[in-house]
Amino acid sequence: MKKSLVFWVEEYFYNPTLLQKLISLLLLPLSWLYCFLMWLRFKSKTPENFNVKVISVGNLSVGGSGKTPLVTALALKYENVAIVLRGYGRESQGLHVIKDKQNILCDVSVSGDEAMIYARKVQNAIVIVSEDRKKGIRKAKEMGAEIVFLDDAYSKHDIKKLDLLIEVDSENSSCLPSGPFRERLWLGKEAVVLKDGVDFKRVVVVKDRCDKMSLLTAIARPQRLDKYLPEVLSKNYFEDHHSFSKEELEDILSKDSSDSLLVTYKDFVKVESFGLPLSLLDLDVEVDAKVFEIIGNYIAKTD
Repeated sequence: MKKSLVFWVEEYFYNPTLLQKLISLLLLPLSWLYCFLMWLRFKSKTPENFNVKVISVGNLSVGGSGKTPLVTALALKYENVAIVLRGYGRESQGLHVIKDKQNILCDVSVSGDEAMIYARKVQNAIVIVSEDRKKGIRKAKEMGAEIVFLDDAYSKHDIKKLDLLIEVDSENSSCLPSGPFRERLWLGKEAVVLKDGVDFKRVVVVKDRCDKMSLLTAIARPQRLDKYLPEVLSKNYFEDHHSFSKEELEDILSKDSSDSLLVTYKDFVKVESFGLPLSLLDLDVEVDAKVFEIIGNYIAKTD
């Protein structure tokens, strides 16, 4: 039931049927109210300076946009860096240090999938999950971080930061619940808008490729993967942040008689312990030099 609802909502926002377009139109008054309340919230906030450089990477709409590989590529370029995120899909609550400068300190059930990707891929970074981003920033600073990357924190208007926003194409430009937008780029809010394919480009490598592979993925809007896929026997989509069971994976391997399951890194960190044959669709990004110039100017600026 949950899986069907999630996919219905993704279709409603990004590839609506005629009925869904009608529902969206009927919900417009609620969207106007929601957007107005978000504007009032923005106007009521005063940014707090943490005396550390804070850089947020996010997007204005719901669903995936490529934040994780972009944050990874950016954070790899700097020393004394931390990554702070909410940690969607984790079984834990509160603040947890997932990784200090040397070691991963917990498993994926505590960290959530995205935080574990950072812990594995950004070996020079401190990784912290916390629903309260301010607590996360303070902890990162206490641990020696001089630059803090926030994953998906545009809406944290009470934090002084550089906002990088990934532009997401959508035919529906309305706010929730009529459309996919959580907020607007408010007048008076400084942000740098980045476009996929212009300001950063995706680089995809298939590791441990097999002749017969079945795609398994639990990311938002999984159809985004289609243009990067090799030939696969089947595409098996689960809701974003889904916690897999070993039996689910074994059923797919058996049904398709496949040699391996093709997974993204986000899925890999959750299923590698099952000991089943896996191929990795490893997605990284190459960032244009002008983005690092923007960040460099921000870091060099004295408050």
